[in-house]
Amino acid sequence: MKFLFNFFSFLRRQESLASLFFIVLLAFTFSSSAQEKQQDSTKTEKLDEVLVKAVRVNATSPITHSNVTKKELAKRNLGQDIPVLLNYLPSVVTTTDAGAGVGYTGIRVRGINAQSTNVTINGIPYNDAESLGTFWVNLGDFASSVESLQLQRGVGTSTNGSGAFGASINVLTDAVSKISNGEISNSFGSYNTRKHTIKFSTGLLNDHIEIAGRLSNISSDGYIDRAETDLKSYFLQGSYVDDNTLIKAITFGGKEVTYQAWNGIDAETLENDRTFNPSGIYTDADGVTRFYDNEVDNYNQDHYQLHWNQRYTNRWSTTIGLNYTYGRGYFEQYKEDEDFLDYDLTPLDIGGETISTTDLIRRRWLDNDFYVLNASANYKNNTINLTFGSSYSFYDGDHFGEIIWSEFASDSEIRDRYYEGNGKKSDLSFFSKATYRVNDKVSLYGDLQLRLVGYKTSGLTSGRLPFNIDENYSFFNPKAGITYKVNNNNSLYFSYARANREPNRSDFENNATVKPEQLNDFELGWRHNTQKFRLNVNAYYMLYNEQLILTGQIDTTGDPVRANSGDSYRLGLEVDAAIAITEKFSVQPNFTMSSNKNKETFESFNGELINLGKTDISFSPELIAANAFVFQPKEGFQMSILSKYVGEQFMGNTENPDSKLESYFINDFNITYEWKPKSIFKSVVFSGLVNNIFNEKYVSNGYFGSFDFEDADSPTGISTGYFAGFYPQATTNFLVGVTLKF
Repeated sequence: MKFLFNFFSFLRRQESLASLFFIVLLAFTFSSSAQEKQQDSTKTEKLDEVLVKAVRVNATSPITHSNVTKKELAKRNLGQDIPVLLNYLPSVVTTTDAGAGVGYTGIRVRGINAQSTNVTINGIPYNDAESLGTFWVNLGDFASSVESLQLQRGVGTSTNGSGAFGASINVLTDAVSKISNGEISNSFGSYNTRKHTIKFSTGLLNDHIEIAGRLSNISSDGYIDRAETDLKSYFLQGSYVDDNTLIKAITFGGKEVTYQAWNGIDAETLENDRTFNPSGIYTDADGVTRFYDNEVDNYNQDHYQLHWNQRYTNRWSTTIGLNYTYGRGYFEQYKEDEDFLDYDLTPLDIGGETISTTDLIRRRWLDNDFYVLNASANYKNNTINLTFGSSYSFYDGDHFGEIIWSEFASDSEIRDRYYEGNGKKSDLSFFSKATYRVNDKVSLYGDLQLRLVGYKTSGLTSGRLPFNIDENYSFFNPKAGITYKVNNNNSLYFSYARANREPNRSDFENNATVKPEQLNDFELGWRHNTQKFRLNVNAYYMLYNEQLILTGQIDTTGDPVRANSGDSYRLGLEVDAAIAITEKFSVQPNFTMSSNKNKETFESFNGELINLGKTDISFSPELIAANAFVFQPKEGFQMSILSKYVGEQFMGNTENPDSKLESYFINDFNITYEWKPKSIFKSVVFSGLVNNIFNEKYVSNGYFGSFDFEDADSPTGISTGYFAGFYPQATTNFLVGVTLKF
């Protein structure tokens, strides 16, 4: 363990590229001392795919899932973030702060937000350990380095990191390439959006070693005023491979500078000036309204992974994964008339006048380290496929605030911190999962997981309140299922899964007595698959206890506020299909119909607590539908019309009409053409994407809350008022790109 600590400490002190060469050297050193390999006559799966075997399911598992390949991602990969590229999968709703899919983006699956969606990259947890959120903005252009991904809906299979509560997204990065290749990709579009990407692979050197990498830069002015984004990212891997061994040393990360657009706008502004951005607004000494030019989120994140997959026989294989993530950055804000006491400043006496407020510019910092060790083993024969393993992670994050400028500095010193806090979180899990083939018709699935979570905080919150949490959780998550193969084209499945999930940091900040949430998930499905027609039908019933639902409100950083809801449920039907009408024309529809209810909701209204009974859960539309019309007149040339419908939804849990987001129906047009010249380039790929071709003015996200005020005309002397904010999305916009492959 001392070696691992020194190893990770070394990485933190180094620059990214220098660290990679150390990792590659270390990987090659490990490979030279690896166990002597046994040669197998039959290779049943790629070594790259084994890296995610512990967190993925196969096509016949009783787990509801969708697979997305590199080829499918590439068709629309012109700069938008991964959630936007997944927008047309079943039960998915996506949103973006800047309105055009670049910058801060979010994804909800079955109405459940990103904090309840588990994300892994090569089996390594990616969710932020404290907030449980997933910030894709820190991984600009990551889709260009994805080999495949799997979206599991519901609890899914046991996975590493925080437990999945609505979905899990399991990402596998680029596979080892046997032949050398390179790519130069550039795209341009509306709102001054640009993406520039360079990729390379040496291919296998001496039949064993590959080095591959990517550099990317994405920038956009955004649809919303001043919502500029500048994303710089990299991906670099060194691999050693032979018949039974794969060792990968990977580093990837990025730097993002994003002008804040998380404050939203009110209903009146939405109607009259839907691109207005209130972030950074202030009034200067002459009474003129201005906007601070550096109201930005500025964050760096670097990941270092080392994976060793060893196949001993055709039945036994093992995988070990190491990870270190270093994140650091801040968001900066101009604040007017701030009280000295809120920043631990002493009031000033100037000419007999007491000064106790000031204009200032502050930065709220997050500096964190995240360590992961995964280990798993797999045994399989014609009857059973068994995987078992363990994962341990440790997070150490510092939170602190600085004033970088103040109209009246009081007694502050340079680099003073007006608050400091720390959060530490450990997560140890053990799992065992197996698929047992009873006969040619029936297979059984079982999955057991034990998670031990510890979370401890110290210091102050950003509001300078004491924040001392010391909680330990023990979660047992059993899962079981059965698949019945009716014939070669049809199968039925049923599964049950239990999940438990801990609160996140902001949950504790809002309510120190917050409880963990529990879920019992029942899934019943039918799969039909022929050469020209594929159909998946799935019914689900998700029964919750103390579900941490979105209240509709947001905190000072734009993150959603959650609260326990007692008993609640989600009942739904998901249908997705692919139909080849002719050899050149196909349709790919899907829809989800659901009922999402809190069994009992209480609201404070005019000073009295009232019971509203059963109400809709926030951000949970009853109907989500999508479709793709795909026309491929010849190989290498494809045109698609992509359609998405999202039904009306409430931003709160009281069904208040002021909290309603109206339904919307949008359509995109996507075209790709691959030209294969006879020299210089292997191919040239032209891509085009027109989003929202019918210029729909829609809103995909927002917030809602209430406040009490004194009212002499009210019987209780108190009346309740409401506020709402909206995040408008872009009207018609386009992206075009060219990729040169050689």
